[in-house]
Amino acid sequence: PNASQRANGGSRRRDLQPEVGHQDESDRSRGQRYENPWTIPNLLCMCRILLAPFLGYLIIQQNFDVSLALFTLAGATDLLDGYIARRWPTQKSALGSALDPLADKILISVLYVSLTYAELIPAPLTALVILRDIGLIAAVFWVRYKTVPPPVTFSKFFNPCYTTAQLKPTLFSKVNTAIQLLLVAASLAAPVFQYTDSVLLQCLWYVTAVTTAASGYSYWHYGRKTVQVLNNRSQ
Repeated sequence: PNASQRANGGSRRRDLQPEVGHQDESDRSRGQRYENPWTIPNLLCMCRILLAPFLGYLIIQQNFDVSLALFTLAGATDLLDGYIARRWPTQKSALGSALDPLADKILISVLYVSLTYAELIPAPLTALVILRDIGLIAAVFWVRYKTVPPPVTFSKFFNPCYTTAQLKPTLFSKVNTAIQLLLVAASLAAPVFQYTDSVLLQCLWYVTAVTTAASGYSYWHYGRKTVQVLNNRSQ
């Protein structure tokens, strides 16, 4: 072949080669945003998730003193990660907007089941709390599926580096989380300070049931207003 044919052949071969370096740019052009998942608030959320099974085990073993201390530590990480995310914008992430409430839900679910086993929280209340959380987690997975650019693959769906939506909790949800955690703290402290039969503690059960139901309804009522989509995929 002459020089012109060799040049044309080489050009065709280069055209057939995949442009690996442009894959990330292609993802971004379809609306997929990359961010670093290893921020301090996200790591604190992960620590809270890891604490959950240890707390559950200690409660089942009726080691309430240590459980109360560890729960206080978990609560401190919750306050700290929120403060850091607000104080330093570079530490704020869309992943954190989902990971923080997820960590709370895992911690609360484990604690409520354990405290029900220890006969410190009634089973119907625990069932209500868990059913609400299951519904919210299922909704989060659905939003993730609907906002990940096609083709939706397992690795892309669960890749924490690529964010497609940011969650905005409702006011009812924030109040409910505070009430649920208050009940956990009061229930853990009850056997330590000998007030397990307190009427005030029982009143807190009903308050928690009301806020849990109201929070679940608020997510259903406001729907799309609680999610900020970060890409252009049709919903």
